[in-house]
Amino acid sequence: MALVGAAPATAASAYNALVRILAAFVLSSLVPLAAHAQVDATGDYLSRMDGDGNGRVSLTEYQDWMSYAFDAMDRDRDGTLTPGELPGGKGKPVTRHGYRARIAETFNKQDVNRDGSLSARELAAPPQ
Repeated sequence: MALVGAAPATAASAYNALVRILAAFVLSSLVPLAAHAQVDATGDYLSRMDGDGNGRVSLTEYQDWMSYAFDAMDRDRDGTLTPGELPGGKGKPVTRHGYRARIAETFNKQDVNRDGSLSARELAAPPQ
């Protein structure tokens, strides 16, 4: 009786191992496609940020695009986010200049080749 019970367990183990191998193969073959799709989607995003249409995003273009959040929160349009305009209603005031400076820090981390602009690949990558 023990032999009868052992055969299905061995067959199940072999089947599970085969499924894991096939799943790993399928997933590994999809990774390059997913990466390519991400760059394409980022390319679409880049084209929206790229104000002068040169295929790269400058610091000013990046700051202008990323300032949408500041603009949405600055209800009185005075260029300063007061605690009442900040999420949670707390915190120190944030000026537009300070906000753009923080955005510039992020830009500089993403500009891996230090050429002063972001390519689609740099834009897709997390800041270094």
